[in-house]
Amino acid sequence: MITATPAISLAQGTEIAFGGLKHDSGLPVELSSDQLQINQSDGSAVFSGNVIIGQGTMRLSANRVAVKYTQGNNRKISQMHATGNVVLVNGAEAAEANEAVYSIENSNIVMTGDVILTQGQSALSAQRMIVDLKTGKATLVGRVKTILQTGGN
Repeated sequence: MITATPAISLAQGTEIAFGGLKHDSGLPVELSSDQLQINQSDGSAVFSGNVIIGQGTMRLSANRVAVKYTQGNNRKISQMHATGNVVLVNGAEAAEANEAVYSIENSNIVMTGDVILTQGQSALSAQRMIVDLKTGKATLVGRVKTILQTGGN
């Protein structure tokens, strides 16, 4: 449910619930794509073509995702940078953007470039959205606009 806030607040940024639940960034990450390039020397991988990432109830899709891993013997994913037709779905909500950076260590996702967040019949747009996966809240900044359905005729 979205609560209308004063226009001045929308112009400066607004905070809303995203996905209805908190998300556990410690869950396993499943990635699939048409192509994979691995660079062992710098601990990175690039997934390209119909990339789909799943972690718990959260799904992210994009044209390309660059993955960085932690250093050392027990390498784990530390960050994923998605570009091109990025779509993030969590619960009944979906967000689209030009790119997104998912920091596993910080438990957040930063989406940038023509962000559109859809929650049921309502939609919000902004230039940037920061999703805090620990709290389940998203902050939209950069000329935030919204369409709120009133439920009236």
